[in-house]
Amino acid sequence: MLFPRERLLELEAERLAPYAQKAKDTRGREHLEPESAYRTPYQKDRDRILHTTAFRRLEYKTQVFPNWAGDYYRTRLTHTLEVVQVARSIARALGLNEDLTEAIALSHDLGHPPFGHTGEKVLNELMRDHGGFEHNAQALRILTQLEERYPGFKGLNLTYEVREGIATHEAAYAPGFKPEYPGRGTLEAQVVDLSDAIAYAAHDLDDGLRSGLLQPKELSEVTFLQDLAREEGLDLLRFSELSRRILVRQVLGFLITAAIEATHQRVEAAGVESAEGVRQHPERLAALTPEAEKAHRELKAFLLERLYRHPEVLRERRKAEAVLEGLFSAYTRYPEILPREVQARIPEEGLERAVCDYIAGMTDRYALEAYRKLFP
Repeated sequence: MLFPRERLLELEAERLAPYAQKAKDTRGREHLEPESAYRTPYQKDRDRILHTTAFRRLEYKTQVFPNWAGDYYRTRLTHTLEVVQVARSIARALGLNEDLTEAIALSHDLGHPPFGHTGEKVLNELMRDHGGFEHNAQALRILTQLEERYPGFKGLNLTYEVREGIATHEAAYAPGFKPEYPGRGTLEAQVVDLSDAIAYAAHDLDDGLRSGLLQPKELSEVTFLQDLAREEGLDLLRFSELSRRILVRQVLGFLITAAIEATHQRVEAAGVESAEGVRQHPERLAALTPEAEKAHRELKAFLLERLYRHPEVLRERRKAEAVLEGLFSAYTRYPEILPREVQARIPEEGLERAVCDYIAGMTDRYALEAYRKLFP
């Protein structure tokens, strides 16, 4: 039995919820090109994203702990894959388009520079007078301009809906491209945003406990963690590695279930019957239940105070700041030391933006090595 693209589109339209974004209804690509014989447009987008250089580089970019801190901590790549898993679980339960959800999730962190959010903050400050820097805007820039893999156009020529999924990120600071993507995005895009928040909260907790920077006894300060531990019969004073795994799994399960149930309730109450209805609804429809939202805020506040502001984490951040500031200063002062392909983009992009793109594309260890060569 063979399933060509036309049949896949029919099957997808038959089984998806009315408010899901169907591939047959895509607004298309910026540049006309033939579609695949046996893949839907969103499957094709997903595959293109997976094959990018930017995606492979995520393996060596910081989530919370730098790559050199150990082999078992999350990187931007493993975080991205975990977001995909959470997002697909929610999307399937709600009857959404899993291929579109996966494509958006795979691309959501492509624009992150080395050293995680510290790198983003530093580059934004350095680019303050030149348009700023924000990782969602940079992801879209990578996908539409910087990845050059086809002779007829720059970027990957992804469908409108995948690009929209990045542009409508709730926390995005994206000057210059928001007007092109009005509305609140598809429910698939909203689910990816929510899945990102769920995944990093649960897994940063996991990495914090594994590292020893968070102590199990501290978890009693977070009411819902204490409640989950009690339900599972876990003793926070005698906390084993298995206990940690059980607790993190329960946190994920609790938040994912809450996301499915709350989003379903909000969609039903809103009465939306199309993807466009989701876009134009005055509020975002993907959400947690009130109980889970309160628990999630409590967990985020705990991680901010006890993990992200831990002296060991802050020490690594200071190193990252020095490295990126040094690289930016050297490259903008002496552009002749930049690779030729970067120099070639200066007349069109401007010196600072070309340097920013170059640095943002670096992995943690490449940035460190570049710094050592410049400042031995």
